[in-house]
Amino acid sequence: MSSFQQPPAIVSRNCRGADQRFYAWAAFAACVIVFVGFARTFFLRFLFDLPPLPWVLIGHGVLMTGWFVLYFVQTALVRSHQVALHRRLGMLSVGYVVLVVISGLAVAFHAGARDVLEPGALAFMGGLFILMAVFAVLVAGAFLLRHRRDYHQRMMLLSLLSMISPGAFRIPVEVLGSFGFLKSGGFFGLFSIQLLLLYSCVIWDTWRHRRLHPAFAAGGLLIVAENTPLIGLIVMSPAWLHFAQWLVT
Repeated sequence: MSSFQQPPAIVSRNCRGADQRFYAWAAFAACVIVFVGFARTFFLRFLFDLPPLPWVLIGHGVLMTGWFVLYFVQTALVRSHQVALHRRLGMLSVGYVVLVVISGLAVAFHAGARDVLEPGALAFMGGLFILMAVFAVLVAGAFLLRHRRDYHQRMMLLSLLSMISPGAFRIPVEVLGSFGFLKSGGFFGLFSIQLLLLYSCVIWDTWRHRRLHPAFAAGGLLIVAENTPLIGLIVMSPAWLHFAQWLVT
């Protein structure tokens, strides 16, 4: 072996380290989007003269914030080579995921119950159902493939990216004129803020590893589908509205 060549084990570790740093920055970007979107109504609410939030919304906000914190804790454990602790915490996190999903469904029902006073609340309820379903599928996939590191780490990142659309939608990018398409997504909703972040992750990972990873292919398609106007057509359809009305009455 040439003296200028690194051993394969070192190259592999360097590659994993670069991946972990990129995923951490991508997760941080997701956190920024969520924080900015919910700054006024949740994170910095105490700075504004707003009515108190219902407990169901506070609980869900706290649990979702905890999910982002847990992601960074788990990433730090892997980078510090505390893999055993990472795995134990991962097993305990299954119960936490259940709480996140239940709280999300509770928020959905809370929104649907306001339909009499707020037109469109039943459609919003349907959107939340789909959001939580995609999140649950991605986390379940990450758990089932926890022994496949390449799948696991990508699906965990996707679980974060799947949950940022409510925050991204609340960012007033329309005041920036030509950048307003970042809220609506432009053509068929494919260029919204959250999807651009997803595309960045997929493109970087594909370029670095010279192939599109199946986890990003399948999970990315789920998130794209979740954020396109097609979902709007579904949750505004008479069939869904009738079913949703039955659920909340």
